[in-house]
Amino acid sequence: MRVWKVLGLAGLAGVAATGAVLARNERQRRAYTPDDVRARLHERHEALEAVPDPAPEPAAPTAAELTAGRTHRLARVLRRP
Repeated sequence: MRVWKVLGLAGLAGVAATGAVLARNERQRRAYTPDDVRARLHERHEALEAVPDPAPEPAAPTAAELTAGRTHRLARVLRRP
């Protein structure tokens, strides 16, 4: 029975510690002024603009490409009503 009491107290201590950490983080987050938030958003936006766009996705295969080669069976199956 004593082991369960120790485990229960350890669990309660963990919950309390987690709550304290979350409360501290929330206080720090709310301490930002609107100008601070705006500046951080502008910095993030500029950083995203500096990243080049990824390569465009390849176009979907045409019907002729689907019917050519090994995939012609799949194309026939997909065309069935």
